[in-house]
Amino acid sequence: MISYILSQTQLPDVSVKNTIELLNEACTVPFISRYRKERTGNLDEVQIGEIVKYKEQFEALEKRKISILKALEEQEVLTDELKKKIEATQDLTTLEDLYLPFKKSRKTKAETARKNGLEPLAKIIMSQNASDVESIAYKYIKGVVTSVEDALEGARHIISEWVNERTDVRNNIRRQLERFAMISTKVVKSKKDSEEAQKFRDYFEWEESLGRIPSHRLLAILRAEKEGFIRSKISIDDEKALAKIEDRILRSNNACSKEIKLAIQDAYKRLLLPSLSNEALQNAKEKADAAAIYVFAKNLKQLLLGSPLGEKRVLAIDPGFRTGCKVVCLDAQGNLKHNETIYPHPPKNDAIGAMKKISSLSEAYQIEAIAIGNGTASRETEALIRKIGFKNDIQVFVVSEAGASIYSASKIAREEFPNYDVTVRGSVSIGRRLQDPLAELVKIDAKSIGVGQYQHDVDQSKLKNELDTVVESCVNAVGVNINTASVPLLSYVSGIGPKLAENIFNYRTEHGVFTSRNAIKKVPRLGDKAFEQGAAFLRIKDAKNPLDDSAVHPESYAIVEKMAKDLGKPITELIGNSALLQKIDLKQYCTDSVGLPTLQDIIKELEKPGLDIREQAKVFTFNQNIKTINDLQEGQLLPGIVNNITNFGAFVDVGIKESGLIHVSNLSDSFVSDVNEHVHLHQQVIVKVLEVDVARKRIQLKLHK
Repeated sequence: MISYILSQTQLPDVSVKNTIELLNEACTVPFISRYRKERTGNLDEVQIGEIVKYKEQFEALEKRKISILKALEEQEVLTDELKKKIEATQDLTTLEDLYLPFKKSRKTKAETARKNGLEPLAKIIMSQNASDVESIAYKYIKGVVTSVEDALEGARHIISEWVNERTDVRNNIRRQLERFAMISTKVVKSKKDSEEAQKFRDYFEWEESLGRIPSHRLLAILRAEKEGFIRSKISIDDEKALAKIEDRILRSNNACSKEIKLAIQDAYKRLLLPSLSNEALQNAKEKADAAAIYVFAKNLKQLLLGSPLGEKRVLAIDPGFRTGCKVVCLDAQGNLKHNETIYPHPPKNDAIGAMKKISSLSEAYQIEAIAIGNGTASRETEALIRKIGFKNDIQVFVVSEAGASIYSASKIAREEFPNYDVTVRGSVSIGRRLQDPLAELVKIDAKSIGVGQYQHDVDQSKLKNELDTVVESCVNAVGVNINTASVPLLSYVSGIGPKLAENIFNYRTEHGVFTSRNAIKKVPRLGDKAFEQGAAFLRIKDAKNPLDDSAVHPESYAIVEKMAKDLGKPITELIGNSALLQKIDLKQYCTDSVGLPTLQDIIKELEKPGLDIREQAKVFTFNQNIKTINDLQEGQLLPGIVNNITNFGAFVDVGIKESGLIHVSNLSDSFVSDVNEHVHLHQQVIVKVLEVDVARKRIQLKLHK
């Protein structure tokens, strides 16, 4: 395993070895990267993630080898040479090629020919020595083989199978597909004029190199084909491919070579090209999936680490016209205190009554900030709120509603608010997102948040694994207040998981808040391992020991106590005291298991214990004159918020229903290889309107520096 991982990465031998040991000890990636730096050689989460990925690949490969060896033993065809080849194989494709001749497949033409006794004839032809093939074939006429042509055709089917099973031939065609394959599409004529097909009209007649097609375009083509609007085809130069196979197999120019040529053509057309072009398309799809998942994961990380307002009392509004605006009041911890509906917009138009109601609720619940969902009627509601003369300074924020409806109808929301309908739950979610985006968004299936491209078309298992990894990384990077965290948030803490998260929540409900990290050990089924993995990521506010509200691991408390004792100060005087902390000679605290990386982390944490790595939320205002797409004009400069990032550009909310696109070519005057290097999710930007297509509801923008 170690040599396999080393061949795939550039990481040091000892780092890989020790990381695998830690993973086998049921340690999590966040724990290893943060608290086992000495053992890993200071590897970060990404590098440890690579080791995890290749460890899983190796284990899958080994599992498949065992399965194949068992099948070959049962067939009694496993030779020592074949066994050595299988055991030495380092990739799945080569492994499957070795197994191909022995696969028990459905009834084939070659198998039928063998049953008809034609394999000896096929061997004679393949020897390429016979000059009168027809006379030899005549001897094989019997039973269902009624003519010389029947015999030769059957022999050719067997030869076709041999050609198809040759690893060198398969690899040669693979290389050609890799370098020269083209993907082309044609519209299904009966669907061409349908309204649903129009979004795919760019691909009604399309051709492009399979090796160079961008991720989003391949996924769009595959979706269009899946929905029945187009048909796609993978092709290479057939004559060139056939010539290369013939060069490998033909050694003579006689009657045998004529039959072999026909068999090669049959093998190529019927067996090799369909199978290997599907494989090439699958490989291209995997690359496209990986690119799309990478974009989604990066966007999700930015979204989860979005700026929190913090523990402030919030009034949240889910805007609407006919059904009214749902209003909720939340305390600083996000608990629901009040809810009702106002009707400031058409058809009721009770703007004055709505303003009075918001004003009185703000006073009654000492509201510090207002969160307005960015869906239907958002702009109109924001304009109304800004007209209110509040007695106190109340900040007004427009908050993304993406996924709020998913949450409001979920099991989690029903359990949190069994006595309220989906509209109230949705409004609560909007308010809580302002207080702490991470704590709220972990309750929603990540792919429903809508910050990616073609998330429903990629490999769902790989997408889920990657997004779960991102959520886990973000939750543990920020840390979790164990006394206020929801079950979904707790479940992502290192070493905890859904079941222990429920146990923590139930214990807290029954016994009250945790007053120390040691008290966490009292939770049923939370053993030493779970405590080791999770304790440092769980924060306890106002604890007797100030280290319980920091990222210092309990296993290192003794080190901090010794530092304080050596300085002749209590621990409380060390915290936040940079001048005092800088006096500490870290080398004298190094041991066999604790080195400078861990000690430096401890000092950094003591300087700013429990520091939130996220920026503070900032108020943002759209151009109040832009209310619909019809108000946009070419050349306008507008404030906007980046609300999605894809491989082909960034989408920007300029305060109307339709988001505008900054294509990669309009992000910078120089070449853009990664959109994320120029903008990030929820970034406040100024954009220039380049083009407005009202009919197609498309807006082209340019990033204004």
